[in-house]
Amino acid sequence: MFKGIDYYDIESELTDQARLIRDTVRDFVDREFLPVVREHYRAGTFPVELAATMGKLGLFGANLTGYGLPGIDQISYGLMMQELERGDSGLRSFVSVQGALVMYPIWKFGSESQKEYWLPRLATGEAVGCFGLTEPDFGSDPGGMITRAVKHGNEYRLSGVKMWITNGSIADLAVVWAKLDGEIRGFLVERGTAGFSSGEVAGKLSLRASITAELVLDEARVPAGNLLPGAVGLKSALSCLNQARYGIAWGAVGAAMACFDEALAYCRERKVFGKPVAGYQLTQAKLADMLTAITQGQLLSLQLGKLKEAGRLRPQQVSLAKRNNVRMALEVARTARGMLGANGISDEYQTMRHMCNLESVDTYEGTYEVHTLVLGRDLTGIDAFT
Repeated sequence: MFKGIDYYDIESELTDQARLIRDTVRDFVDREFLPVVREHYRAGTFPVELAATMGKLGLFGANLTGYGLPGIDQISYGLMMQELERGDSGLRSFVSVQGALVMYPIWKFGSESQKEYWLPRLATGEAVGCFGLTEPDFGSDPGGMITRAVKHGNEYRLSGVKMWITNGSIADLAVVWAKLDGEIRGFLVERGTAGFSSGEVAGKLSLRASITAELVLDEARVPAGNLLPGAVGLKSALSCLNQARYGIAWGAVGAAMACFDEALAYCRERKVFGKPVAGYQLTQAKLADMLTAITQGQLLSLQLGKLKEAGRLRPQQVSLAKRNNVRMALEVARTARGMLGANGISDEYQTMRHMCNLESVDTYEGTYEVHTLVLGRDLTGIDAFT
């Protein structure tokens, strides 16, 4: 089993439950996912058959309470995300979308009947969900969305296109955001809804072991009872993204740990000019820098988890962690790829797969630049977005 990197004895900060959850997910990734990820990455597919197993392990919506959900603490949840992304960003994305972007809005904004019906099904993996916010022309500016909802008797009719939607083509349920009378609202759009269709995005060079789709709503007829009653305004949609970004901050550390571990092992074994690559000063300097960056990311995530568990977490703090940890992981992956030499471009090794994935993670759910401006606005009180 993967041993992990713990230079600052973070293990001593963890509860027994947190260790158990981390080790359980670590074992699942090692036994069930890593043996199949290379073939899925090559084929551009996701092992959907693992959804039931992940449901049995309680990975979906794990930090939510009630309705039979696990209700684990936020640090345990973060460690879970770390281990999933150590496997692949696509694996963490699958779980993150299901829990933070589909189950959370239903849990937070849904009616009691919506919660009772959907949350247990999503928790077990019986149903798969997706989150429809991003549009072809409105990614970093979701407030500019053009998808519209119009009330017709006892139903709403939704029209628009959503793009880059994880799980979109296999989802049984889509949480779709649309403007109703000029205000952004959330709707539950079920598979088979008249006027609703989806298609996979082809030609990806990143997140290949993940399903990405386009959602098309052409006067899609959504029952009035599928409106999320508590989801009013863009702030509701962004609060869901904040839940997911928390998991990303932890997950990126897992990807960095995987790349560091592989590079360290390789450099110890690979010999150049008569001695291991690890014996050269330039290599040791790179390893020291990578270790320092990962440790900083671990400590940042740990404190973020403590703030979230205490109910004192601010969205800007999540922006800082997402911005820092993903860019850190991307730099670690790039460095590790170089340390592997020509072997670094082969999928016999995992580093380049992580590197390519992290290019997407650096972009989605708020680009590095957008989170920079979020922090700048918080520091100065001046909005520099426009």
